[in-house]
Amino acid sequence: MLSSLDPRKLETFRVVAQAGQVSGAARSLNLSQPAVTAQIRQLEAEVGRPLFTRHASGVELTGAGRLLLDYARRVHRLLEEAEEQVRAELPPGGGLRLGASTTAAAYILPLVLRSFLAAYQPSPLALEVGNTDEVLTWLREGRVPLALVEGLTRAQGLSLQPYLRDELVAVRAVRAPKPLAGVRTVADLAAVPLIWREPGSGTRVVVERALRKLRVVRAPRDSDLVVGDTEAIKSCVLLGLGIGFLSRWSIQREVARGGLAVIPLPDLSILRTFSWAQAGGGLAGQAAAFMRWARSNPPVLK
Repeated sequence: MLSSLDPRKLETFRVVAQAGQVSGAARSLNLSQPAVTAQIRQLEAEVGRPLFTRHASGVELTGAGRLLLDYARRVHRLLEEAEEQVRAELPPGGGLRLGASTTAAAYILPLVLRSFLAAYQPSPLALEVGNTDEVLTWLREGRVPLALVEGLTRAQGLSLQPYLRDELVAVRAVRAPKPLAGVRTVADLAAVPLIWREPGSGTRVVVERALRKLRVVRAPRDSDLVVGDTEAIKSCVLLGLGIGFLSRWSIQREVARGGLAVIPLPDLSILRTFSWAQAGGGLAGQAAAFMRWARSNPPVLK
């Protein structure tokens, strides 16, 4: 039975045991609480024993849980040792080629690359940037071995591994014209211009899906702007040309400087996940090293 244990679930179990609560573990792992709970339940089913008892302030290990935690800690230490040894033996060259959808390329990957390059200094380095559909095509064609994309739960012929949580929010200029400044509810969006990403964009897919579920917001109109770049959308929003939907990762600077304002819309929550995507067969060389580094050193949204 033990030989069939999933190391990822074992690591989730270790982090939950260390945190003493599912919510704290979820934050550490950059996963949702339901995802963490599901992994623990699957692990309990695999070992045939309850691993935690639940109470109001968190969770407590059972006898079986305490026994398994010792092994989980050993596995964790062994994997850390293996990573250190592989990193020490990794040749400085070999090159690194990555793909990324536009939001991930602009606001997430640079943070990961900064620390990775300081440790590994791969040469040469190439980052291919496109919308989500384009990046998935590059992966299937073998143009890049690894890519960071947003908003997907599955992609035909590719493997997806969730990485970071994100939220898309409606934004306007702080000094927006009166119709835009008056938006208070989802229904108000029907009366103002919206600024959309281009077809094929993961951001657009997620926003359209969320708005369709509410049934009170109209689809994109011919009079709406369609802009194929996040920075360009921000420029249009700052000029008062409409309301845009942008990742919280992409607007930190403008919100802090007082240029953009997030519009609180109680009925609208647009959550998504940034995921690593790769073709079958696994990773090797610098791509494998980068993947390990990225998962161990995720950036934090301030």
